[in-house]
Amino acid sequence: MEENTSNDLPLPQTAMDIWEEVLKVWEHGFLGVDIGTILTALAIFVGFLMMRGLFSKYILSHLQGWASRTTTKADDKIIEALIPPIKFIPVILGIFFAAQYAGLDEAMGEFFARTIRSLIAFTIFWGLHRAIEPISHMTGGLKKLLTDLMVRWIFRVLRVLVIFIGAAIILEIWGIQVGPLLAGLGLFGAAVALGAQDLFKNLIGGITIIAEKRFRPGEWIRVDGVVEGTVEDINFRSTMIRRFDRAPVHVPNAQLSDAAVTNFSRMTHRRIFWVIGVEYRTTTEQLRIIRDAITAYLAENEAFARPEDAATFVRIDSFGASSIDIMVYCFTNTTVWGEWLEIKEQLAFRIKEIVEKEAGTGFAFPSQSIYVEQWPDDQPEVFIPPSTKKTDKKPGGKKAA
Repeated sequence: MEENTSNDLPLPQTAMDIWEEVLKVWEHGFLGVDIGTILTALAIFVGFLMMRGLFSKYILSHLQGWASRTTTKADDKIIEALIPPIKFIPVILGIFFAAQYAGLDEAMGEFFARTIRSLIAFTIFWGLHRAIEPISHMTGGLKKLLTDLMVRWIFRVLRVLVIFIGAAIILEIWGIQVGPLLAGLGLFGAAVALGAQDLFKNLIGGITIIAEKRFRPGEWIRVDGVVEGTVEDINFRSTMIRRFDRAPVHVPNAQLSDAAVTNFSRMTHRRIFWVIGVEYRTTTEQLRIIRDAITAYLAENEAFARPEDAATFVRIDSFGASSIDIMVYCFTNTTVWGEWLEIKEQLAFRIKEIVEKEAGTGFAFPSQSIYVEQWPDDQPEVFIPPSTKKTDKKPGGKKAA
């Protein structure tokens, strides 16, 4: 008969032995905590999850109702932003009370304590991060002092700072010191900075654009040789401009801060500059009629800016190669492209009517005349081909009359 080694456990022989083994497994449990305690702790956690639903149904709905009764909409947006972090509080409470009831040993107790502190820090900074967006809409006075775009950038930086500080606190909860970590990354950061010079140039360029108020989202700009379109967003590195064919163009901020930018959205008037050529046979009186009629039309039409507001000229300008040129230089009150095109079209109709009907002359077109004073002596005679016209003859050889 073989003997049991020292590592072999005796097999249960009776039902009582089996029950004793079940009790040993039940009492040993997991990490020194019996299964009954683990199940009770899980029940506590599930209970808090159920309380989370009741908490959301009654407490949060009460807060939303209170906010809706106020005259301002800012508190509604703040409460709405804080609802997800607030809903997470019962989860933290469930983990805390379940761990307290389980009576964990020192090592596991320390682990769960740090986990709970990390969750608390995460919830706090999660709420702050979500509250920044509605708070940014309450800064009307700050937007007047700075600009709307500058305020947006400030709150973007605040979001990044909230994430950084929250992450630093959680790391320190787990015993990771952020200060020495940043100091150790100093050399690495210097190396990255050398390779990221363009990034910093674009960041400074973006700050310059916003500080100088060159353009804002929604404005129509043109950068010669680069792009023309509507500004959609100014980011830390580049500005997104959508061309009129709806194609997006991302231009580095440094390029926009150094280039000459034409901002069409800030025009007060829109220019019309034409040179109208009339025929050389046009008399002086006809030229005066054309000039005076166009001037009167510009003065009487409310669509055009007054001479005291913007320069307006209708003058006989020059004698061209094939025309007498009349300069029309004026500005419209509207800067909207479609309206400007319509006003320009009406002006073209009126000028054509003035030139052809009221002045009785015509528009010139490019032409070239060649004058020959004398033909050379050895010039050949001009050959005139015989007529191919058939003629009827009378009897006797005479042509019919």
